Amino acid sequence: MNPRLALVSSVVGAMVVALDDTVLTIAQPTLQRDLDASFAQVQWTSTGYLISVAALLVFAGRLGDRYGHRRLYALGMLGFGATSAGVGTAADVDWVIGLRVAQGVCGALLQPATLGMLRAAFPPDRLRGPLAVRTAAIGLAAAAGPVAGGALVHSFGWRSVFLLNVVPALVLGVLALRGGGRERRPPVTRLDLPGALLLATALACLVHSLVTRTPSTCVVAAVAAVAFAAHERRTAQPLVPADVIGSSPVAAALGVLTAASAALSGTLFAGTYVLQRALGLDPLRSALLTLPLAVLMVASAPLCAVLLRRAGARRTAVAAMTVLALGVLVLAPATGPLPLAAGFALLGAGFGTVMVAGTHVVVRQAPMASAGVAGGLQQTAMNVGPVLGVAVATTLMGAGRAPLPVLAGLAAWGAVVALLLPGRDETKDATRARRDHPADPLRIPARR
Repeated sequence: MNPRLALVSSVVGAMVVALDDTVLTIAQPTLQRDLDASFAQVQWTSTGYLISVAALLVFAGRLGDRYGHRRLYALGMLGFGATSAGVGTAADVDWVIGLRVAQGVCGALLQPATLGMLRAAFPPDRLRGPLAVRTAAIGLAAAAGPVAGGALVHSFGWRSVFLLNVVPALVLGVLALRGGGRERRPPVTRLDLPGALLLATALACLVHSLVTRTPSTCVVAAVAAVAFAAHERRTAQPLVPADVIGSSPVAAALGVLTAASAALSGTLFAGTYVLQRALGLDPLRSALLTLPLAVLMVASAPLCAVLLRRAGARRTAVAAMTVLALGVLVLAPATGPLPLAAGFALLGAGFGTVMVAGTHVVVRQAPMASAGVAGGLQQTAMNVGPVLGVAVATTLMGAGRAPLPVLAGLAAWGAVVALLLPGRDETKDATRARRDHPADPLRIPARR
């Protein structure tokens, strides 16, 4: 696939998903009133999406490895646009919930492909820049989402926030189907359907148990996870190859990304209650105080590309997780505008940096033949982490305890795990680049 088209497709795909996540929260109260829905039904418009997307991310990545990331990206984008249009015209809340579950399936097809296309289009030693651009775009979408969502809901109603995605999703889906030429794909292997079913069950039950705090589904998730691990050791062609998850840098990077996203989301959830209930701020002033988070997240992404080249992933991620933990600790006692803005700025700087660094390790270390699986694992960490963080925050707040010190400890644990990431190693990048991007014997030499 053309590198420029791959980058544009990856960035727009990530932004569409990020915007959908942020604007839904703004639209839910109006949706509940217009459709005469219960609070539980409105909650399932989010929970149904989370369960379906988390359950299928890794299997969708494997499908991309087998059938082509561009093809899976196109199907995911077209499906995401179609289901967005369906939600925007739904007659009742049951249709909204069902279409949100279908939208999660399309999101699962889309998200690993956004990373798989980058891995296929760019050599490993040139991945830092594209990943930084992608992360900055996600930060920009996160910043613009609440503002755009609030304006659309106020002017046109809740349906408009879903219809917003339709045109860009359909256009990018069609372009991905038509452009880019032939993809280089590995030899066809048998799909590990039993492994996919076990992993989907484990992840779906895990997300359900964290969202609903249901112990029985947590037990089912643990049993399915153990069965999945045993199955993967026995099968000849596992869903998650040993050279992906068996790599200690990849496993460490996934742990760091999970800890970072959990600490950030849990802090934002708890911080919203502090700003609006304890300090009595209205939603607009609360949003303005959190704006430094988005600004620093966007600014830190390109800086991280430089840090990775000069200092390596280990030092960069350890420093970033430390900054993230410091931001949570600054917010814990903060009540004035300056301390709050400083805390959110530290959160944004730490998270934006560690997101680029962790994703770079996962995507770079994975073999080309498993780029989709690696992207699925990264996206799984980024989806499970926020659910875990919010679950920790709600549990502690419900028990009358302060959640921010615990979330800061979670970020500090991520800094310790980051010590397992690789250091600065340009030689390995160059070697892998030559292996993954060999000279094409079918290419016609340029005229002289």
